[in-house]
Amino acid sequence: MLPTGEHPAVRLSQLLAGERCERGTRQGRGALGPWRHAVLVLRWFLDATRVAQLAVDNGIGLWTAYRYLHEGIDVLAAAAPGLHGALLAAQLAGHTHVQLDDTLVRTDRNKAAGPTVVNGKPVDLWWSGKHHHHGGNVQVVTAPDGWPLWTSQVRPGREHDLTCARAHPGLFSALDAWTDTDRVVLADLGYLGEADRLICPIKKPAKPARLTATQRTVNMLHSATRALAERGNSLLKTTFKALRRVSLCPWRIGAVTAALVLLHTEHERTI
Repeated sequence: MLPTGEHPAVRLSQLLAGERCERGTRQGRGALGPWRHAVLVLRWFLDATRVAQLAVDNGIGLWTAYRYLHEGIDVLAAAAPGLHGALLAAQLAGHTHVQLDDTLVRTDRNKAAGPTVVNGKPVDLWWSGKHHHHGGNVQVVTAPDGWPLWTSQVRPGREHDLTCARAHPGLFSALDAWTDTDRVVLADLGYLGEADRLICPIKKPAKPARLTATQRTVNMLHSATRALAERGNSLLKTTFKALRRVSLCPWRIGAVTAALVLLHTEHERTI
């Protein structure tokens, strides 16, 4: 029994069936039909079931199970909402603001050498000094109540939040186009370098200087309004156990976060 309704499985099986038709796969040629294929992918996303166990349960080889898993991830990634579409939907919904935040999707240790060298040894590309763990950085845009609207492709965990955001082509230009006198984008101090286009809290000055009462009030209101942004990250990771620690290639994390499509389908909500 999967901890989800029938709608995500139906949606995924339809996407897989459509993808097979595009490839010209003849009916009955696959080891698994679209429905069983969809259930295999959902078990991995929802319960983080090991691929070896999925292979045994379905009577297929390990390599075939991995191929089916990646095919499922790819069709979900292709169906994921684009940033412009997500922001347009937020505008039509009348949202006065959206939130930009990042989340680290943990991975197994990866010895890919990064540009930083400590004590003569290169630091792993995927090592996050902020979280003290290997992982990939993903940008998330959420609605005012914290509902996730869009997730980005992955960047190495060693990169700063702002560096990751700037590395995504068109991210800030799309947010600029969405922002006007009635709509703003809220972000935390990690994006302070783009405070001219994002609404960030006021950074505390070096001692002995202190924030004024007005500045502290502004920060308090900003924090209270943006606090729900964290709900989007936690909602993805609590719903899909696979996102708590990905054992696939770290560069696949961006596609894995296309679980957003399953979340939208399960709750029948996109904005």
